[in-house]
Amino acid sequence: MATTPPVVKAHKREEFGKGAARRLRRDGRIPGVLYESGIENVHFSVDRIEMTALVRNDGTNAILRLDVDGKELLCMVKHVDQNVLTLEIDHIDLLGVKRGEKVTVEVPVVTEGEAVDDAVVLQETDVLEIEVDALNIPDEIVVNIEGKEIGEQIVASEVVLPAGAELTSDPDALVVNVTYFQEDEELEEAAAEAEAGGAEAGADADQAEGTVEIADGGEGDEGASE
Repeated sequence: MATTPPVVKAHKREEFGKGAARRLRRDGRIPGVLYESGIENVHFSVDRIEMTALVRNDGTNAILRLDVDGKELLCMVKHVDQNVLTLEIDHIDLLGVKRGEKVTVEVPVVTEGEAVDDAVVLQETDVLEIEVDALNIPDEIVVNIEGKEIGEQIVASEVVLPAGAELTSDPDALVVNVTYFQEDEELEEAAAEAEAGGAEAGADADQAEGTVEIADGGEGDEGASE
């Protein structure tokens, strides 16, 4: 993550409520609130396209300098409300931070490398919570699985974190489990029974159809004799 946060221009909000929020969204702006210990909450609005691009590029832990009518406030994205239909941002919460201050954030976990042949790698944890300098929040935490053998596991305490970061997640939390492909016998049996049942139903249907054809044929003969 960049150590020089981008500047996002904002306007202070004087109107509140659902009606005011709808008008802002109609005008292409997102309502938001900045929270910071020791100061009054700042209600603002920002350009939807600009803020959406920032969140998409830097993630939900994005650091920015919010320019509220000429006053810059260093902050990070804390929570985003998205429209369930359009997935557009409807509202955003920011948390005020100070340079050199550490924050507790959740960071996505990704794996790199290849385990041994025939191994199945199960990623059991999607995010890890860490405490880190606000201006050095990593975009992701990489877990190396190169050459891992079947039966090996990686727990949170074994993950290599970025310099200066401290783990706040459960150190015993299972992050990666290297195992082997296992067939679920119950599922296989159920699938076989379902397939057999489908075949029997098809045979019964064919037999019933043949019976109808014979009956129809008999009625036709009677009609011809008349």
